[in-house]
Amino acid sequence: MPFPGADRDRYPHRGEVVAFLTAYAGRLDAEIRTGCRVTAVRRTGNGFTVELEGGGRLSARAVVAASGTFGHPHRPALPGLHEFTGQVLHAADYRSPAPLAGRRVVVVGAGNSAVQIAAELAKTARVTLTTRASVKFAAQRILGRDLHFWTAHSGLDTAPLGRFLARPSAQPVLDDGRYRAALAAGRPDRREMFTGVDGAKLVWPDRQREDVDAIVLATGYRPDLPYLAGLDGALDNEGNPRRREGIANGVPGPAFVGLEWQRSLSSNSLRGVGRDAERIARRLAAHLARR
Repeated sequence: MPFPGADRDRYPHRGEVVAFLTAYAGRLDAEIRTGCRVTAVRRTGNGFTVELEGGGRLSARAVVAASGTFGHPHRPALPGLHEFTGQVLHAADYRSPAPLAGRRVVVVGAGNSAVQIAAELAKTARVTLTTRASVKFAAQRILGRDLHFWTAHSGLDTAPLGRFLARPSAQPVLDDGRYRAALAAGRPDRREMFTGVDGAKLVWPDRQREDVDAIVLATGYRPDLPYLAGLDGALDNEGNPRRREGIANGVPGPAFVGLEWQRSLSSNSLRGVGRDAERIARRLAAHLARR
């Protein structure tokens, strides 16, 4: 089902995405349960038992974990962060700059969310963007067209490059010029990652100590798949799926959809997940037909 009025020169609004997903769900010949959290998936004979919060159960011959990449906010083990007595929040909980206006804020991260949040906050607060490496930028528009037009037009969106990436590389910050200019003007400024914490003070690499009111962790997300922990071999020691292009390694039956670089650049987005889902469905159907 194509996205109605798809325009690769702009991002769709929230309402457009909600309307699309609602219409898509209405066309599916499947039972859809909302507000129904899965707590565990267990092997039972030649199939699986899916345990639901509240005690319900479902039986299935195969299971597809389609909860994507962005379900679990990543909180890295930064030096001394657990000792910080100020406010710590993840980008997942950030809504607007208003609660932090007039305060001293440090934003951790070098990706799109980190730079966008830091630039927005810097209009009403004193903000530092702190990173382990320099911020990499990519032009939002090239030859008058949005970057996403070119990734689709060139075939990069669908190229099956995920198999060659043991760990996805960091994405550059998409910029129309405003974010690079903001950093150049020192709003926000950028510093190397702090080396320690002393109460409400951060210790910078030059050993200076500074009072900070809040730290915003714009440090990305990880797949939220604790319900697969009971399937030996489905997850690695960090809780990431062990799979090849969406099919679990060494555990027949489970599959995944919506993971970053599962197969291509667009695998974890609305513009690419459908292609991966069709491929996974065909492979699972073939697997079940052999049983």
